Amino acid sequence: MTSQATLRTRRLSLVPLAEEHLDYEVELDSDPEVMRYLGNGTARTRADVLRYHRARLAAAELVPGLGFWVGLHDGDFVGWWLLEPPQRADQGPVEGQAELGYRLLRRHWRQGFASEGARELLRHGFTDLGLRRIFAETMAVNEASRATMTSIGLRHVRTFHADWDEPIPGAEHGEVEYAITREQWQASALTETP
Repeated sequence: MTSQATLRTRRLSLVPLAEEHLDYEVELDSDPEVMRYLGNGTARTRADVLRYHRARLAAAELVPGLGFWVGLHDGDFVGWWLLEPPQRADQGPVEGQAELGYRLLRRHWRQGFASEGARELLRHGFTDLGLRRIFAETMAVNEASRATMTSIGLRHVRTFHADWDEPIPGAEHGEVEYAITREQWQASALTETP
């Protein structure tokens, strides 16, 4: 039994990732354009996705309320979103913070779904879970993901270089971290007009 809540936005239902969502993940991760800035930069096999699926399900057991969500629009799979505890020492303490992420099917790119789901996870993290800080990371050359991070209020914190076993094109420019604190989020929420 998961402690994750089902979340809703104007267009999305965000449901906790479950066993029955594996085929959605296979569809997503088998697209080389979706995977361009991830892992080794190539599409994943079903066997690869199954290993990641197990790890994604396990993420919901680490900290109550955190995990992966499948996004549905009118019953159609859009992608997944995540809030998970930091996993590396350079990401800071686990308590009070989480990493935000998202991955969408290509046919749903540039329609505002990534930021819509991410905004709901910020709200959930700060309001429902009492997190103090939420951060996100991507390759420095991933302009689309960086634009989404900026559009939801995250600010560039640092550029860093990770040590990859198999660097992919663009890795030489490093990775970027963006973040927002609960206080920054609350201040921006107060200034937004409906």
